[in-house]
Amino acid sequence: MLAEETHTLPTLSLRGQLIQPQDAAYDAARRVYNGMIDKRPALIVRCADVADVIEAVNYARREGLLVAIRGGGHSGAGLGLCNDGVVIDLSLMRGIHIDPEERTVTVEGGCTLGDIDHATHAFGLALPGGIISTTGVAGLALGGGLGYLTRQFGLTIDSLLEADVVLADGRYVQATAEQHPDLFWALRGGGGNFGVVTSFRFRLHPVDQVVAGPMLWPLDDAAELLRWYQEFIKTAPDTINGFFAFMTVPPGPPFPEALHLRKMCGIVWCYTGPPAQAEQALRAVRSFRTPALDLVSPMPLPALQSMFDGLYPPGLHWYWKADFVNELPEEAIAQHVRFGALLPTMHSSMHLYPINGAAGRVGPHDTAWSYRGATWAMVIVGVDPDAANDEAITAWARAYWEALHPYSAGGAYVNFMMEEGDERVRATYGANYARLAAVKAQYDPQNLFRVNQNIRPAEREHVFT
Repeated sequence: MLAEETHTLPTLSLRGQLIQPQDAAYDAARRVYNGMIDKRPALIVRCADVADVIEAVNYARREGLLVAIRGGGHSGAGLGLCNDGVVIDLSLMRGIHIDPEERTVTVEGGCTLGDIDHATHAFGLALPGGIISTTGVAGLALGGGLGYLTRQFGLTIDSLLEADVVLADGRYVQATAEQHPDLFWALRGGGGNFGVVTSFRFRLHPVDQVVAGPMLWPLDDAAELLRWYQEFIKTAPDTINGFFAFMTVPPGPPFPEALHLRKMCGIVWCYTGPPAQAEQALRAVRSFRTPALDLVSPMPLPALQSMFDGLYPPGLHWYWKADFVNELPEEAIAQHVRFGALLPTMHSSMHLYPINGAAGRVGPHDTAWSYRGATWAMVIVGVDPDAANDEAITAWARAYWEALHPYSAGGAYVNFMMEEGDERVRATYGANYARLAAVKAQYDPQNLFRVNQNIRPAEREHVFT
């Protein structure tokens, strides 16, 4: 195996770090957010700059090695790692430059959402996307990018202005609406299929303080709450976002002791309009019925973006299942109530993230993200710190998904998927898949970048020119 030969391998010219299985730093370097993932790469190249990335890509291609690209390491399926191949790790590349007059930010591929929020908040600006601040911006953006600001400002990809990319042949290109427009189109939702994105430039939006937080209700209210929520979110103003969740109340502050470890349903709200109008705007939110707990209050956006970081630290074991959803018929609501009452562990959950509003007004073929007509991106996650519970959390998530999938729109948000095969990837991109496969054939004809939700290169005679 290559891992046994790596003592003689490193002929790479790097400013970053070269980490091999015999190195003391190896086990820490191969850990990712999902503790269920246990892969052993032959080589981890922690890149310090673009030159390191080019060197690593060229080396892997010449040696015929499997390649994985790691940004923030948050991939649920562990697609930032591979066995026996080369991991191109961007975690040292975390530079950020803000142009407050143009309201743009340029970020390197190793940045997390927390890095970006810290930098942009100083200027009263924000980038849409994300729920957990330790999420890497690269994977988030390339998959689409949903979060608290989706209904007002769209997906993360809807704010992308340009991307610097190292291609499979080692070339370094800038993709914009004018330069390599086909690549720019594919990067906006097509995942890590087309190259290593070393930096992104995004348009920022004026968001500073928000009125946000969770409202929780007893499980007995779940069916009625889902009915009310479905009608509300479809016509709510863009300045109001809220994702529905089944959850087990954590045993600690800010939750009252009487609710600790109770299974409940809830909505995590975010209002981004004028603060003076918040009370009036949220009056409709509070019209359903008095919640058992109402933690909605004014806060800085970064506080909301990091609200659940402590509950979901790196290293928990995760199993993900997902679908896009248009409607919640009575049969689907009944299944949600059934499985919401069966949460197998405290960290396990189901979320319905709204993707209507501004995100839904972008055309289905304007970017690679094809499900612009869907109302929600649903995700079911079995989560626990103990590996002994892997089988239980996986079985619950799969059974829940199988019960709800017949009521789905078909595909799923790629960032919420495990490794589920070619059919699921095709369903996710729908009518955009053929064009994505053609772009793949143009920029990565040998499928060097295939440790991802893989889009296979089209046959050459069908490639767009």
